[in-house]
Amino acid sequence: MPPVSTPPNAIADTRRWLERAVVGLNLCPFAKAVLVKQQVHIAATGARDANAILAAFGEELQALVALPASERDTTLLVVPEGMDDFLTFLDVVARAERLVRKRGLEGVVQVAHFHPRFVFADSDEDDVTNFTNRSPWPTLHLLREESLDRAVAAFPDAADIYEANMARLQALGREGWDALDVGPSR
Repeated sequence: MPPVSTPPNAIADTRRWLERAVVGLNLCPFAKAVLVKQQVHIAATGARDANAILAAFGEELQALVALPASERDTTLLVVPEGMDDFLTFLDVVARAERLVRKRGLEGVVQVAHFHPRFVFADSDEDDVTNFTNRSPWPTLHLLREESLDRAVAAFPDAADIYEANMARLQALGREGWDALDVGPSR
């Protein structure tokens, strides 16, 4: 079977989203430092089914913990094919979290996720606040717990980030979000 290729723009789209939305809008006040220090690794998988995606996730998980945080602090695994359905993707996220536990890395690595069709519970699909967790492509985010703990300790009101992000996006509005041009370029 020939190797599955990934859309060439998946990594570039994700980097543009990270720079313009996540860092540019300060949706994650911890992201700028690791981005500037070039400690963010963005990988894309051509996998299309859950098992193959989890295999790619396992490889990225091992690669992350094999390197010092000063070299690679966090990894974004972009899944441009096969995970268009948000609920199907959430199942993969849950399985990725189980894989972290199975490998004895609970408390070492945490899994976060972003998806182009992310919707908060009890939220309308078109609510602009959903965009705090929307990315151009389905993405599994591997975060080092130790780095996350340091970042939260350095940020005095980390619990307020969620509410500040909601207010920021409401003020920006859908037109403002669209003007950022952070969707998939397909």
